[in-house]
Amino acid sequence: SRTPGIKYKVNQAFLDVVEKVNSLISHKGEMLRSEIVGQINLKALLSGIPTLKLGLNDKIFYEVSGRTTSSKTIEMDDLKFHNCVNMNKFENERIIEFVPPDGSFQLMSYRLNTQLKPLIWVEVNSNKLSSTKIEYNVKAKSNYRNKSIAHNVEISIPVPNDLKNPVFKTANGNVSYFPDKEVINWTIKYFPGQNEVFLKLQFNVPTIRTDTCNAHLKKPIQLKFNIPSFTVSGIQVKYLKITEKS
Repeated sequence: SRTPGIKYKVNQAFLDVVEKVNSLISHKGEMLRSEIVGQINLKALLSGIPTLKLGLNDKIFYEVSGRTTSSKTIEMDDLKFHNCVNMNKFENERIIEFVPPDGSFQLMSYRLNTQLKPLIWVEVNSNKLSSTKIEYNVKAKSNYRNKSIAHNVEISIPVPNDLKNPVFKTANGNVSYFPDKEVINWTIKYFPGQNEVFLKLQFNVPTIRTDTCNAHLKKPIQLKFNIPSFTVSGIQVKYLKITEKS
């Protein structure tokens, strides 16, 4: 609901599309599972009682009434809207029309099950240098466009629970060892697209080893990162029209 009589010296509206990607990739590089969970957030600093219309490149918006488009469309699942959206308009005409509450709110959310190419691909090659010394050669490759930059990339590599004296060598980022989690964390602040970075890791292990010492081989490598100004789904905001009667 919106209180009448709201006034701003400068009328502004800010739209943000935020997408989270959850992926599970096999050691052979096959995508086992991937989904995109997205939301469109709006910050409306607008006077009076404005009506807003939002246009997207989603497939369902074009299929109604036989409209066609030359630009790429995407197909969303699990669409959910803020209660300010006129659902009759959406059901009948596929138009997202609404009178926004004042300030910041989540306008809509969606989900897509899709076969993605891994955005960052990590490879680990293990070499046994001696009966007590092991070397890991790690390569990370970014598969997104070169204009985009991933921020705060965190690569967690499982290691044996009995390792000693780890030594790291990389020209990119920082490396830390977390014995309680049994992982090596490689963090890279900025990782541009179409790039490769390398890490060399050496550590010692006791000569006598038990089966539990190899439990790390069954654990997955985990990645976390954030790419600003980049949507994986290809969703595009075509327009945001604002009308206010007064």
